[in-house]
Amino acid sequence: MENAQIKNHAAATPELLERLQKSIQSVIRGKDEVIELAIVTLLARGHLLIEDVPGVGKTTLAHALARSFNCAFHRIQFTSDMLPSDVLGVSIFSQQAERFEFRPGPIFANIILADEINRTTPKTQSALLEAMNEYQVTVDNHTYPLPQPFMVVATQNPIEHHGTYPLPESQLDRFLLRLRVGYPSAESEREIVRNFADSDPLLNVEPVMGAEEVVELQQAVRRVSVDEHLVSYALAIVEKTRHHEYLSLGASPRGTMMHYRAAQALAFLEGRRYAIPDDFKRLALPVLAHRCVVNSRFVSTLKKSDQTDSILTEILESTPVPL
Repeated sequence: MENAQIKNHAAATPELLERLQKSIQSVIRGKDEVIELAIVTLLARGHLLIEDVPGVGKTTLAHALARSFNCAFHRIQFTSDMLPSDVLGVSIFSQQAERFEFRPGPIFANIILADEINRTTPKTQSALLEAMNEYQVTVDNHTYPLPQPFMVVATQNPIEHHGTYPLPESQLDRFLLRLRVGYPSAESEREIVRNFADSDPLLNVEPVMGAEEVVELQQAVRRVSVDEHLVSYALAIVEKTRHHEYLSLGASPRGTMMHYRAAQALAFLEGRRYAIPDDFKRLALPVLAHRCVVNSRFVSTLKKSDQTDSILTEILESTPVPL
């Protein structure tokens, strides 16, 4: 009976994932690649950083993703005067119980939208570090587990914009992927104008799956096979980031693990039980670029994020792909 249930669930998986993609596509037009990578992040038990100029749909994408699940969702609007307790929660003395009681903050949900995360101070940004890495928070020497699944979808404006605080390397390293939404095509923008003119399409997004189904899919992703030659390929890419003359900081071992998990998730999303070289190559920039720091020896008219992409592209082209 149990084996039959597993087979039935496996058969239903492609349809479930296709419904999820279509659910988000009904709101975010012309950005299929961005949507696919957002789902990869969820399947890989990772966190997503969406960086771009205001007004291109960063927050809308996060909302559409959250509304597609029957899970607890909280939005945290980060501002310069926010404190860590505004995110994690606080212990308050109860006169009736004659003891301190913990009041959970908005971090206690399945999907967290950390909107404009780089508009708050580094002190408050650091409140997310333990939650994103260990799926728990510690307040007043007490540790509280977070619900599963747990995913942070953070948006940020480019650091060149006013009123922003650059995310520290330790914070960036917690994000599985960094994506840029980009401007839509003329035809897609026409559809967006039409769709949002009379009503909000987000209101029509219905849940596709619940928390338990998401956890089951995440567990299935871990069973995707990755050949040892592909592991060597991923390690070769990371090793080159650590010794490149124009990078002062290369990808961390956590970055290598994230690359591995993301490749498994992409293979699973595409209906394969095994990873291929193209999975690692396609994911290298969104997984590794935000973990690398360009040094002052690399003089370019490009902004820093584009400089990193340029260097990583060069590394990918010079790294032999396993056959």
